[in-house]
Order: sequence, then C-alpha cells, then structure tokens
Amino acid sequence: MDKELLETVKKRAEIWLGPEYDEKTRHEVGLLLRGPENELIDSFYTDLEFGTGGLRGIMGAGTNRMNIYTVSMATQGLSNYLLKQFAQSDSISVAIAYDCRNNSRLFAETAAEIFTANGIDVYLFDDLRPTPELSFAIRHYGCRSGLVITASHNPKEYNGYKVYWEDGGQIIAPHDTNIVDEVKKIKGLKQVKRDADRKRIRMIGEETDRLYLEKVKGMSLSPAVVEKHKDLRIVFTPIHGTAVKLVPMGLEAFGFRNIINVPEQDITDGNFPTVVSPNPEETAALQMAIARAEETDADLVMGTDPDADRVGVAVKDNNGKFVLLNGNQTASLLLYYILTRWSETGRLTGKEYIVKTIVTSELLADISAKYKVECLDVLTGFKFIGGLMRRYEGEKTFIAGFEESYGYLAGDFVRDKDAVISCALIAEAAAWAKEQGRTLFDMLIDLYIEFGFYRESLTSIVRKGKTGADEITAMMDRFRASPPETLDGSPVMLINDYLRQNSFDSISQLRHDIDLPKSNVLQFFLKDGSVISVRPSGTEPKIKFYIGVRGRLDKKEDYEIVRDQLAEKTEKILKSLGV
Repeated sequence: MDKELLETVKKRAEIWLGPEYDEKTRHEVGLLLRGPENELIDSFYTDLEFGTGGLRGIMGAGTNRMNIYTVSMATQGLSNYLLKQFAQSDSISVAIAYDCRNNSRLFAETAAEIFTANGIDVYLFDDLRPTPELSFAIRHYGCRSGLVITASHNPKEYNGYKVYWEDGGQIIAPHDTNIVDEVKKIKGLKQVKRDADRKRIRMIGEETDRLYLEKVKGMSLSPAVVEKHKDLRIVFTPIHGTAVKLVPMGLEAFGFRNIINVPEQDITDGNFPTVVSPNPEETAALQMAIARAEETDADLVMGTDPDADRVGVAVKDNNGKFVLLNGNQTASLLLYYILTRWSETGRLTGKEYIVKTIVTSELLADISAKYKVECLDVLTGFKFIGGLMRRYEGEKTFIAGFEESYGYLAGDFVRDKDAVISCALIAEAAAWAKEQGRTLFDMLIDLYIEFGFYRESLTSIVRKGKTGADEITAMMDRFRASPPETLDGSPVMLINDYLRQNSFDSISQLRHDIDLPKSNVLQFFLKDGSVISVRPSGTEPKIKFYIGVRGRLDKKEDYEIVRDQLAEKTEKILKSLGV
C-alpha cells in the first residue's frame, strides 16, 4: 500500500467530517476511515471526474462518489458556464429529468436548487421520465441546457448526471470541454451557491407527455397495417424503469391494443429486484418477459433500460423459440423497414441521411446504399449523432441514427436515442412483416441472404477500482505500441487509431488523417473483411472488444450452419487478441 497516497486520502476524507456535511455523510466517512483501506482510497483518491458527458459513478460518501455534494459542485460549474455563455440573455432556463434509481429524485432536486440559487429557471419533471422526453422538453420549452439524473443500464450501485445543450442533444465540443473546465474550478462547497429560490422551479408532467406522444404518433409509417394487426401480442417490460407508462402509451398511440405486461417488473425500484443487471443487452434481463411471452404465445418481446433510451428485442426463431436480437440486428431490421416504407411512400428525395457509430454493423451501410441514402459514421456515443443532426439541420433530412448498444432514434424532435419511438416502430415493423406472412426473424434472414451474413459480437473485460483503471490503460497502450500483424491467420491490413487521429495502411506503409474527434479507440481491419474495434468504456470500468465478421448465406436452411461458423471465427479472433 502506498503510504503517501493513504495519508493524502485520509486528509481528504477528514474534511468530510466537517459541519458543512450532513450527519449521514459524516457517519459514512467515519466508517470508511475505520474500514478497509482500499475502500477509503477508492472513495477519496480522486474527484469523481466530470467527463465530456457529465458524471457517473458509485453512490456513497467521498470525492470519487455520486452524492449531493459532488452533484452540487458539478451544478455550480455548469451554472457558471451557462451564465457566461448566455450573459446577454434576459433569462436562462434548464430542464431536469430523473430515472428510478436510488437518490435520483434527491439529486435532481439538489441540482434544481443550485440552478435557482444562480438565478437560472428550472423545468423539473414531477416524476420519473424517460431520458428522450428530457431532450424533447429542452427543445419545446426553449431551454439553454438540461440534465437527466441516470446511470442508464449500469448496476444498482451507480447513478449519474448527464448534461444536454439547447438543441436537445448531449453536450459536444466546444461546450463539453468548456463545462468540464468550469466544473474543475469548483474546489469545494464554499464556492457553491445554495440559497435556493424555489419560485424559479416550474413542475412539468402530463402536458409534456401529451405533446411528446403526439410527435411519437406522427412517426407511424404504416397505420393501415397496424389497424389490421392491432391485436399483435406484444410483451413489454420497463425492467423497473421510466418506460413503465410512456412505452405502452406510445404503442397505443400507434394503434396497438394487445400489450402484455410483466407485473413484477412494472414496479419502479432502483434496486432492480428481479434482475442482476437492468441491461437489456443481457439475455437474463429479459428472461421474465420471454417467459411471459411463452405463456401468452406472444409475437414480440421488448424491454427497456432504466432511463428508457435503449431497448432489447426478442423474437421467435425458425423453431418458434424466443431469441434475443443483438443491437446490430435490431438496428438493421428497423432501418430496412423505415427505408423501405420511405421509398414506397415516395418520401426519398436524395437529400436524406442516416448515422451510425464506427462500431455499428456495416450492414446498415449496405441497406442505405440500396436506397441511395447517405450513411455517415461517427465515434461511439449518441452525442455525436446528435451533433451531426445539428450540423446538417436545414441542409439534409435526418431519417434515423443507430448505435450497436441498443440505442436508436427516428425523426428529429428528439436528439438522443429513444426507446419510446423505437418500441413503437419495431412493433410496427413486426406488424408489417406479419402482413407479408413473415416474422421479424424471417426478415433478418432475408437481409442476410441479400446483403451477406453479418455477425457482430461484444466482449467486455471488467476491471474495477484504481488498479483496474491502470490495467485497462496498460492494455490499450500495449495494443497501440505493438498492434497485431495477423488475427486468426488473416493479415491486419489497416489500423485506425482515433486517439492519434490517423489511419495506417500496412500494405503501402502510409498514414492518413482521420477527420473525427480524438477518442481512445483502435480498429483493426483484416484481409478477410473482419473488423475488430477496441476501446475502454466511457461510463463503466471495462474494456470492450467489438468483433465483426461476415459470411455468405445462400438459403434460409443454412442459417444455423453459417451462424456457427462465424461464431467459431469470432472466438479464434478473440484468442488471437489474448482475450
């Protein structure tokens, strides 16, 4: 144990025993000072980093934890930036939403009070609401900024603080780094204005829901088909989160009438008692919904994460068994349905575009090319999709945006991934397929036959605490310093290093600039067409390996054979990487 670090940490912790901290916090810090040294160090060795999206961390006492004090200091920094940025405005307002997590409402109200103490007006939702509805509210009420208290799909110990700008999108350059700088200037509670003016807080709720759902309803592409198949059996679970009301209301706005719930998971609870993790990317999170679907002979299963910006989907396979689609598969089906219907209804003019992240399936690019719709790539993170929407507003028509981590958006009245819109359109796609005598699984296989069998997978290695963070950094440094020359016997032809913003062609030995912002991501393109992406998570203590391989599928009957071949290839690539 580093004695110097331990002494520094103890001094930082002892400050939190002062009278400006509440009794519960002082008691918790006292326990940390008397408890295991590693827990004390993890709680106080650094300040919880306000990154380019906001805060996210484990809840508890300490400078490296989510609590009312770290939230207060972050809000003061954000307030200072807003007051500088909009100094010429008569008034400045922000919108605040929060999810079902423990302490979310407390953190939201804490932030609201700090804003008002700085003379900033607040639109505060009266109860938990989906993150995408916050994006809508920012635009509708003309706010300069907004924030949502959520840790998305992280485990129950976490909470977070995600910041939005006046366009309804997550903060991007230059505001992201500028806000970070302002937050770093707040060194303690003495700099935080705490004399709240609650008259500046306006509560919002059902009226905002109604306006938002009217926009959602306007996204329907096949109302006649939905009317014909309005009794499509749809099992939906919010996994204890914010979509408990809005997703069913969105489905009903589209015209669906047979929505089957999972009663145990309709209970909003930040402890997520029925799941190990409230992450719809994980099969276990949808097991209760799938069981409900099997009981009721349902057609479709959907489940959303706690803040309702991601959705997981399960459909029946060729054997009538429910299988969970991955994010790339759902994105491909959704895009194919949307572009087909835009084409059939004469809405394509040649000025439309879709956006995907660099780790999202190239199948989306192939589908877009078929309909002569521009497909743009951005770095991982939906904030970059929102950034492009703002950049091209008035020049091009945004159709949809996709990221492989179960996040999708259609339409432009929201500027972040939206599970409410996505659930409605996925259900409509299922009804459209049924009208043709197909299922969504049939549609997926048809896509593979037409465009090639794309198989993508994600492997994550979790490393917690300071030692874990150091280990992840060392892994990225090693891949960057000594990149592999071959993987599974196939030569590495191209290496994209988004941190150094260059691309290295191993054939010509030449480097080219990458016209995207810096990001700690490495991509390896193999001669056989495989694409491997490696990056540390920006929100969790893990490093992620995205493996994309492609094969040929000639007929439906060969699906399982080709699937297994591609799965085997994926495992060999991971082994070559030492994972």
